[in-house]
Amino acid sequence: MKKMLVLLLVVATLTGCGKEEEKASYQQIDMDTAIQIMTQEEGYVILDVRTHAEYEEKHIPGAICIPNETIGTEQPKELPDLNQRILVYCRSGNRSKQASQKLADMGYTNILEFGGIIDWPGEVNTGYTP
Repeated sequence: MKKMLVLLLVVATLTGCGKEEEKASYQQIDMDTAIQIMTQEEGYVILDVRTHAEYEEKHIPGAICIPNETIGTEQPKELPDLNQRILVYCRSGNRSKQASQKLADMGYTNILEFGGIIDWPGEVNTGYTP
């Protein structure tokens, strides 16, 4: 009986060891997929995570600006729906990945990161549109 108990404890311990909590994540998509979503779907948010100055220089039409540096652990007021599809970009793709992970860690469930505006083939706007 003792051997059986020891065996059960060993098995229980081993099945729990080495398992890390699964980290919340986002999905990375290419520009073509982002464009397809923007032209064929509704109800999404385009999120530019560059600085306000970079956003004013040029941004994707309809994008809102929440700089990566301002995204912490509290849900941004501009993004009230944790399940809304959020298309995230920056200049080259680095900050958008960081911001996407921070949003996923906050509980956002439908984040699509598509890189940087330097590769954007579509229309851009200038100036600040809140």
